[in-house]
Amino acid sequence: MANHKSALKRIRQNKTRRLRNRYYGKTMRNAVRNFRNLTDKAEAMAKLPEITSLLDRMASKGRIHKNKAANLKSKLTKQVNAL
Repeated sequence: MANHKSALKRIRQNKTRRLRNRYYGKTMRNAVRNFRNLTDKAEAMAKLPEITSLLDRMASKGRIHKNKAANLKSKLTKQVNAL
């Protein structure tokens, strides 16, 4: 167990950030999964900017790697074009 005041604060911060990161990660995965299940091209085209923005936000905050965001955006765009 931590003995210093700063170490105790660090433990509290880490817990808060871990929970927040888990929430955003799960939200992102659900959004991508729901997007992949779309079959209507018009609806997919309308939602593509939203999912792209979400992925960019996750990458800019450091919750996912920027290359992962780019790869996901590329795959989702290919999927929309194939519909």
